[in-house]
Amino acid sequence: MDKFNSLIAFVRTAESGSFVASGRQLGLSASAVGKSVARLEQELGLRLFERNTRNVRLTEPGRLYYERCRPLLDDLADAEAMLTQSMQAPRGRLRISLPTNGYHFLMPVLPEFRSRYPEIELDLDFNDQLVDVVADRFDAVIRSGDMPDSRLQARRLGPFCFMLCASPDYLARAGVPQRPRDLERHCCVRFRFAHSGKLQEWALKLEPGERPPHLPASLICNNGEAAVAAAMHGMGIVYSVNFLVGDALADGRLQRVLEGCEEQFGQFWLLWPNQRRMPPKLRVFIDFVGARLFAAAQVPRQSAF
Repeated sequence: MDKFNSLIAFVRTAESGSFVASGRQLGLSASAVGKSVARLEQELGLRLFERNTRNVRLTEPGRLYYERCRPLLDDLADAEAMLTQSMQAPRGRLRISLPTNGYHFLMPVLPEFRSRYPEIELDLDFNDQLVDVVADRFDAVIRSGDMPDSRLQARRLGPFCFMLCASPDYLARAGVPQRPRDLERHCCVRFRFAHSGKLQEWALKLEPGERPPHLPASLICNNGEAAVAAAMHGMGIVYSVNFLVGDALADGRLQRVLEGCEEQFGQFWLLWPNQRRMPPKLRVFIDFVGARLFAAAQVPRQSAF
């Protein structure tokens, strides 16, 4: 314990540049701090400080010693804080940002989360824009694609893919396309990106030398669910993400077409600010959604994820 107390006295003195200032922080006299540091120097056989009547300054060995000791004390403080937090019930408000259609995969698991952690308040922001997690003060965000940001930590949630679908009624009227170029003769329900105004491309697997089909835009929507609803009502073929069409495929309102020709796959990530001490409310949210979201996701074998 004497050596540990001497280490604390040494680090505080190195940071304050004064036995008096460090003694004030530790509730000790300047003399007691000086003696504690002197005992450490005697044990090490090295002079850690150059002293004068006003202040002290690290020697080169003292600087090297400080650079090793400071992280050790930080780790100890983190361990103590973690232990304290682990004894506290997770509580407080969590601000989470998700894609606009993210409620499809989040809402089914939220009742269990609320039951487990009733003192956590969830503030959910559904937004397709790329938000700045730190500047916009979000606790965490769920997004797809690559998110290179050194300020963030990330956890892989699960994959998604796009599918071509149409209603049985539409296919009975218009026929079933057999190859990508057949889409040129069909009604296509297209999605328009709200932020850019561009139509979404349909990533399709083509035979060598085959040109991409010129896709009609029989109906354009800037809402993915509206596009899927249009397809369910027989208005054409839609190219949509698997978690938006999954229920309609399961109950027969939609059927897949050109299965295996779709080539667009992606990955959802949970991202949060890099921080030394994570609040219990955020830790339990990360662990919970990391274990449950997309656990049963059905993605074709072609996916690289």
